[in-house]
Amino acid sequence: MELTKLCSTGGCAAKYDARLLGQLLAALPSDSPANLLVGLDPPDDAAVIQLSDDTGLVFSVDFFPPIVDDPHTYGRIAANNALNDIYAMGGNPMLALSIAAFPGDLPPQDVADIVRGAAEQCLSLGAVLAGGHTIRDKEPKFGLAVAGTVPIGEIWRKSGALPGDRLLLTKPIGTGVLATARRRGEVSDEDFGSAVDCMLRSSKPVADVLHESHPHAVTDVTGFGLAGHASEIAQASGVRIVIDMAAVPMLPDAERCARAEVRTSAHRSNLELIEGILDVDGVIDEPTLALALDPQTAGGLLFAVPEEDVAVVTRRLSAAGQPVTEIAEITSGSGVALTRSS
Repeated sequence: MELTKLCSTGGCAAKYDARLLGQLLAALPSDSPANLLVGLDPPDDAAVIQLSDDTGLVFSVDFFPPIVDDPHTYGRIAANNALNDIYAMGGNPMLALSIAAFPGDLPPQDVADIVRGAAEQCLSLGAVLAGGHTIRDKEPKFGLAVAGTVPIGEIWRKSGALPGDRLLLTKPIGTGVLATARRRGEVSDEDFGSAVDCMLRSSKPVADVLHESHPHAVTDVTGFGLAGHASEIAQASGVRIVIDMAAVPMLPDAERCARAEVRTSAHRSNLELIEGILDVDGVIDEPTLALALDPQTAGGLLFAVPEEDVAVVTRRLSAAGQPVTEIAEITSGSGVALTRSS
């Protein structure tokens, strides 16, 4: 059964509208215990509660409709996407529980393959999928709630970027437009393979290297797109981020799809999310803007380090077989600007 034909959208493009999400979060009680180190004020990639003087429990949850047809691959990507939130906080995932909604007529073997893919991905990264909960639903959805540990002194937040820092990205963008184009039959399975390979690549090796470099701010690029997640760092840190779109790595065929007016279901809401925050240079055309807004699934880590540390961080990641690209400078001011150096 082709999983992607069972749903109206897929991957992190299905993420809830950010404005509505803000209203939802605003309705929650503002009081929190003193040992809640990271919660909703301000929100981050995961919550952290203090367990002891030197250890915190880091916890997150993520799930979405299928972005690929192969059940085993879908499970692996969903696991990667959920685990990446823990890595983006500097944590080490240990335990996962699945969150699953499947049509009643979905073949049992497909369901088993989805869960098996997630379990195998967890085990390969030192975590264990130990159970979960499943309900019936018209559209399939799957993901994980993940718990791990993080040293109190090494919690990575979005709020520490400083003027003079540089912003680096560890994966190319374009999974959203490519997945949408594939659903329309405009991209072959073979051409979509580069996006699948990208989504299957864990951020754990990157996080392991970054622990040696003490980044000032870290997040992962998912449903709000590169510009949206950069704006979270800018707002949380009180800085301005100037992204050179000529430097941003793109997946093969992503630019062609964007120029062919392929847009995801999240395009409009992502644009509205950063209205009043984003400045677009006159050299940035609409397809390039669309790619900056493109929702990513299991996207790369986006992190800020001092300018003088860029060469060392890049060398360490390269030695670990992890590509990374400097894409932006961080200055005084506010918001995010898109420009193009050439």
